[in-house]
Amino acid sequence: MDNFTPEEIAARKKAIYDAMGKRSKRQIDKVGYENWDPTQTPKDPIEIRTDDTKRTSQQLIQLFLQQSSHDDYSNSFAQGALEMCLGIINKEEKIRGMYEFTKWYMELLKREGHDDPAF
Repeated sequence: MDNFTPEEIAARKKAIYDAMGKRSKRQIDKVGYENWDPTQTPKDPIEIRTDDTKRTSQQLIQLFLQQSSHDDYSNSFAQGALEMCLGIINKEEKIRGMYEFTKWYMELLKREGHDDPAF
């Protein structure tokens, strides 16, 4: 709206406001009609979280399930993997503890001459 006169801008602003629904108008009224800028650029989308490999949780889970040795995995198996994946991406302490325990336990089994645990 750079090339318009203040009167033209005010008329366009009023036309946009008048065309809005009641809900939208209430939001504008909270901010104040005078403070409202209908030409304001939208906010950036929510940050998409990725891990150190720059993959999203969805990409990681798809890759894991494709490469998993479980040919016929259950929903529960996939949900557990997803929970771990999200926890790793979000750096949750609970998941870190689960991961560290798993590493420790696998080393313990190896030291004592056991095979991988069969669940």
